[in-house]
Amino acid sequence: MERTKIFKEVDEIVGRYKGQITGSVGILQDIQDRYNYLPKEALVHMAKRLNVPLSQVYSLATFYKTFSLRPRGQHLISVCMGTACHVRGVPRILERLQKTLNIKPGQTSRDLQFSLETVNCLGACALGPLMVIDGEYFGKMSARRVESIIKRYKKSSGSQKNQENEENKDAV
Repeated sequence: MERTKIFKEVDEIVGRYKGQITGSVGILQDIQDRYNYLPKEALVHMAKRLNVPLSQVYSLATFYKTFSLRPRGQHLISVCMGTACHVRGVPRILERLQKTLNIKPGQTSRDLQFSLETVNCLGACALGPLMVIDGEYFGKMSARRVESIIKRYKKSSGSQKNQENEENKDAV
């Protein structure tokens, strides 16, 4: 990632918050929306622009679970590990996801398509076992449904990439 491009984009984001420290969480959210994680260069530049210690920016970035300091996949998969989901078989679902994606919870696939996380509860126990991908709930999950659901998200990513490639060709 080109540093000058990052600096320019961070300048634009910080400018929307009028360079105010009170907008720090919003600035971090916008940076993460832009890059799908919080690049170190962006955090360093943000701290300089706001005239605050880098440790203060990192403190915010690491306090909230929603922020990531590592690149994340295009699709976020959350697997409920709550009691209701656990007794209904979520360990087998998690095992199948790990095998299908070749990642463990807290990791991102090599192609940056999927990140996998476990959560204590998603608050929909009646739907358990439960998995959520990009905010879409998959209730009454079973291990055998994992591959078809993942395949559907891979196809949507592929068609989106094809569309982006076509748009880039038109721009040239």
